[in-house]
Amino acid sequence: MTAMAIDPELCIEVPADFDDSAAESQVHPTARKMFFGKTNAEVFRKAQLWANEQSVHLLDAAWDELLGEDDPYVLTVYFSFEFEDENEPELKTPRAL
Repeated sequence: MTAMAIDPELCIEVPADFDDSAAESQVHPTARKMFFGKTNAEVFRKAQLWANEQSVHLLDAAWDELLGEDDPYVLTVYFSFEFEDENEPELKTPRAL
């Protein structure tokens, strides 16, 4: 597996003296993806298909309905990327939403 190139446009600049070693205040990178659809079943199907194709650890989800929109149902999935690193414990998380 090749390493993913880091895009500097997607990075957060942190001061050199920034310290997040305290467990209660550590910074944890989290990403989000939103799925829109005409029905709640369509939204969950899209999210399930996407999650099965990705190497991510699903953290949380949020549900919303946008009244008056063409695709009113929205599922927001929060996740972190899974990297193969022998120093990190392997995540054993089911892929189902």
